[in-house]
Amino acid sequence: MDEKEIRRRIEEGREWIRSFNREYEGYETDQQLKKPQPPLCKAAMREESVLLPRDFENLEIDNDFLHVINSRCSHRVYTEETMSLRQLSYLLWCSQGVKEIRGKAYATLRTVPCGGARHEFECYMAVQNVEDLTDGLYHYLPMKHAVEKLSDCEEMRSFISDSLCGQSWAAKANVVFYYSAVFYRAEWRYGIHAYVPMMMDAGHITENVYLAATSIHLGGCAIAAVEGRIADEKFGLDGKEESVFYAMPIGTISSSDHQKEQDFYAFVKEQGL
Repeated sequence: MDEKEIRRRIEEGREWIRSFNREYEGYETDQQLKKPQPPLCKAAMREESVLLPRDFENLEIDNDFLHVINSRCSHRVYTEETMSLRQLSYLLWCSQGVKEIRGKAYATLRTVPCGGARHEFECYMAVQNVEDLTDGLYHYLPMKHAVEKLSDCEEMRSFISDSLCGQSWAAKANVVFYYSAVFYRAEWRYGIHAYVPMMMDAGHITENVYLAATSIHLGGCAIAAVEGRIADEKFGLDGKEESVFYAMPIGTISSSDHQKEQDFYAFVKEQGL
C-alpha cells in the first residue's frame, strides 16, 4: 500500500467520524418510517440455560469507588485459579444486566448506557475453569440473567488465540467475552448514522467490565484485534446481520505477577519511548 492510498484511507476514516449526525434531505430512518422495531435481544439459541446467582452481597466487593477507579488497569497475566459462578454473574450483570423495560417493549434499561437504549450487542463467552459451568462456548440471556451453553470447544486455547489475532496470553483467562453487533437494532433507530454511536456504546460495556472486575479483584484487557470470521463461525453467527467485533478476557490475578505484567511494556524501555 503506497503513501497515497494510506492517506486516502485515513481521510476516509476521519470523514466517517465527521459525517456523524450530518443531515441528508429527505432521509428518514426505519423508526421514523414506523417500521416494526427489531427484538430487544436475541432469542435463546438452545432449550436449556443456567440461571445466574444474584446474591452479590456474598461477594467481597471493593465499595470504595475512587479506589476502584485508581486501581483499574489492564491485566494480561492470569493465575488460572477457579472463578466462581457468582463472580461471572456479577460481571455480566454490571455490563449487560437488564434493570427494567421501558414501555411495553420499546427498550431495555440496563446497567450500561447506550444510544437510544438500543443495546445492539450480544455477549458470547469462551468459558474455562468457572465453578459450576462445564468448559465451552456460551451465550448470555440478559432478560433471564442466564447463560446457555452453545457447544464444547476441544481446542479452546487455540480458538481464543486465533480469534484474537494471535494474542495467546488471553487463552489463560477464565472467560473471554466476545461482543457481537446485531446491526439492525441500531440501524432501525439511527439508520446510516448508526455506526459511530455503536462504537461509543461498545466502550461503555468494557469500561463497566473493567471496573466490575477490579472491584472483585479480577483483571482483564479489552481487545480490538479480533478476527470476527473465526468467532462468528464458532458461535454460529451469520457474519452479516450479526458479527463479533470486540472482546475482553477476564481472569484471576495476583499482585505477585506485577513484573510479568510490566514485561508486556518492555519495548517502551528498549526503544527509549
